[in-house]
Amino acid sequence: MTTASSPSDFDLLIIGGGINGAGIARDAVGRGFSVCLVEMNDLASGTSSWSTKLIHGGLRYLEYYEFRLVREALTEREVLWANAPHIIRPLRFVLPHHKGLRPRWFLRLGLFIYDHLGGRKKLPATKTLDLTTDKTGKPLKPGLFSTGFEYSDCWVDDARLVALNARDAADRGAQINTRVKLVSALRENGHWRAKLRDEASGDTREVTAKLIVNAGGPWVDDVLNGALKRGNATNVRLVKGSHIVVRKIYEHDRAYIFQNTDGRIIFAIPYEGDFTLIGTTDEDFSGDPGSARISDAETDYLLSAASEYFAKPLKREDIVWTYSGVRPLFDDGASKAQEATRDYVLKVDGGNGKAPLVNIFGGKITTYRRLAQSVMEKIEDQLGARGPAWTKKAALPGGDFPVEDFAGQVSKVRQKHPYLDERYVTRLVRLYGTCCNGLLDGVHNRQGLGRHFGADLYEAEVRYLIEQEWARSAEDVLWRRTKQGLRLSGDEVKALDEFMSDAVSLSRGTHANG
Repeated sequence: MTTASSPSDFDLLIIGGGINGAGIARDAVGRGFSVCLVEMNDLASGTSSWSTKLIHGGLRYLEYYEFRLVREALTEREVLWANAPHIIRPLRFVLPHHKGLRPRWFLRLGLFIYDHLGGRKKLPATKTLDLTTDKTGKPLKPGLFSTGFEYSDCWVDDARLVALNARDAADRGAQINTRVKLVSALRENGHWRAKLRDEASGDTREVTAKLIVNAGGPWVDDVLNGALKRGNATNVRLVKGSHIVVRKIYEHDRAYIFQNTDGRIIFAIPYEGDFTLIGTTDEDFSGDPGSARISDAETDYLLSAASEYFAKPLKREDIVWTYSGVRPLFDDGASKAQEATRDYVLKVDGGNGKAPLVNIFGGKITTYRRLAQSVMEKIEDQLGARGPAWTKKAALPGGDFPVEDFAGQVSKVRQKHPYLDERYVTRLVRLYGTCCNGLLDGVHNRQGLGRHFGADLYEAEVRYLIEQEWARSAEDVLWRRTKQGLRLSGDEVKALDEFMSDAVSLSRGTHANG
């Protein structure tokens, strides 16, 4: 039996391996707290891998007067870029003026605020474009769009951002448990006693913790109602966002933000070299968030919205992949899904001798680091401070190089491994940064990369992801750690899954759980 004076196994038990859970785990362990994180599936297997892949202020949130959120997000763009210049990079967005929708003066005003609200330093400012002569006007319908505005935000590999936060947390001493589910948690003599189940083996174990952080994302209320037995919690509004990926529509490196007649916007973004990503939708969702799929109506909406702008209409046969995710927005009573707040809300239950619980509702990829700091304030109110805030200037794994030196990092790897072509090395550096050195350790020629699984995916990379990033299946590798799923055939995917099943069995017990 645990007594009031008995030590807990951990200071914090964090439920959820999305960006919020991983970010909190990293921040907390770096301050000296002992941390156990459990994720019932793979890291970033929920909302955090189904975003539009942007580090952005949220230009359209200005219309809903979300100034605090926009300011915080704008400020974070350059902080995160500096922390992870391999997986985050600047991206210029072209906003064509559409006659009959938002007027020019309104767009200029919004972009002026956007430029000056968040302490922009390195990202270039907004400029006006003549779309009749600028190359960004060429893919658009001729004669319809003469003026555009170009502004800055950033692109991020969202699922890798999660994996790198978890990797850094594990390196600092956190225990990261994937495919482990919280079955139940009960308060007992000032602590939490939690039952955990390994989803692969079915084995269960118990741990104790001083405080639980519920970072379940779209499952946050399910955790409250199920494992924590809190009753009928209804704190979040589930909103589905869907995306389509098509063959590359245009050759330049800019993205587009398109206004729609319904007041909403969509993005068209260069994606993985050979494709264009188009999204997103906003519609209320009910049911299991893990079952979210794009509907025919959403597909038609995205194709139609993009075709309003592009000279070549998009058709269903142009689609090579789709994905859908459910965003857990705090339920603020907004009448429309797109009007619901994107800000996060933190609620603390317990304290004063009663084991505390911190619940997280909402949040955005862009503000995950600031959210983690806010959660740490709540935790320190309950458990006392251990160390200062530290993540603002701390590089994520592989990101320890200047933001201007990505090309230099590619050159360094190629000098060390001249038998590898530039496109392949660029992909590796974009995913792993300076950690390429570890991935390629012991590789002295192309044969040293090991078995070839298709496209430019080799055994050396797969083994690295198994050993260092908790990858356990082909899906983990192909759709979260990399996007090579866009290029592998069904037979190649099956062969990779079989290889990984054997490799994971051999490595179990020695992998990266920290």
